[in-house]
Amino acid sequence: MTTFLVVGALGLLLLLVSLVLGDLLDGVFDALTGDIFSSAVLGGFIAAFGFAAAAVQGAGAPALLGALVGVGAGGLAAWFTVWLTRLVRDGSSDATLSADDALGRSGRVIGPIPAEGYGTVRLAIGGHTVQLNARAEQPLAPGTEVHVTEILSPTAVRVAPVWNELTD
Repeated sequence: MTTFLVVGALGLLLLLVSLVLGDLLDGVFDALTGDIFSSAVLGGFIAAFGFAAAAVQGAGAPALLGALVGVGAGGLAAWFTVWLTRLVRDGSSDATLSADDALGRSGRVIGPIPAEGYGTVRLAIGGHTVQLNARAEQPLAPGTEVHVTEILSPTAVRVAPVWNELTD
């Protein structure tokens, strides 16, 4: 049982060192694809193997049965570590907003839009508030609800009032 506890402690130490210092085996197994041979995965496998085998042997089972249970627990821990590593590494992040994201969005005029010039609109895009220069076919007063119909430049859009705001 003591041997398995030492193996588990060494695996835990390897796991902690790889979390603090990074992957210790980076580049060693480049010929093999995947994340199976990272130091975090190996540390997790060794720690789970050692502690599970020690627990089974401490319950009175023979060392061979403890080792078999340890291999199963280590495999499960390694799979979970690979899954978690991929989730963290490949997880999506919010992309930088661009004027193209404004197309089709609704917002409000915050700076008056003259007939032959630019005003300012405020839009909500993906939880962010964006302020852009805007043109329209007719003058629009501040507070008018508008819809973006065209992207003119990275900082300017063409807008039209929503239907209930049209006059005629």
